[in-house]
Amino acid sequence: SDVHYKGALQGQQAHAVWIGDVLIGKKAFNTDSYEQNRNLVLNEGAKADSVPNLEIENGEIAGAGHASATGRFDEEQLFYLLSRGIPEDIARKMVVHGFFAEVIRQIGIEEIEERLLEAVDARLEKGPDPL
Repeated sequence: SDVHYKGALQGQQAHAVWIGDVLIGKKAFNTDSYEQNRNLVLNEGAKADSVPNLEIENGEIAGAGHASATGRFDEEQLFYLLSRGIPEDIARKMVVHGFFAEVIRQIGIEEIEERLLEAVDARLEKGPDPL
């Protein structure tokens, strides 16, 4: 199995918790499993907690691993786009689209991919939820 979970958080009290559980059973020989969680924090105050769990009950697996990372919105990327004449609201969308594109483009159905990116845009335009 492969799990690749991504989230973006905006709002001073935005908080995400991801708990990933992978169990490779006693008879699940030659299993290959990887789980990862990536979070993009869009503003101060938002936070993400990530707990990847991996339990292996046999010694004959092809591979198993997990990873987690949480990072702030990259102001350098924003600066680069602004210096190229791209308006700030569009530049911010481009950075967030780039973050999600790795997962969304794996769907392989253009109509669904575009609808997901539109949903991301709509949520960004809504802004952070009020306190």
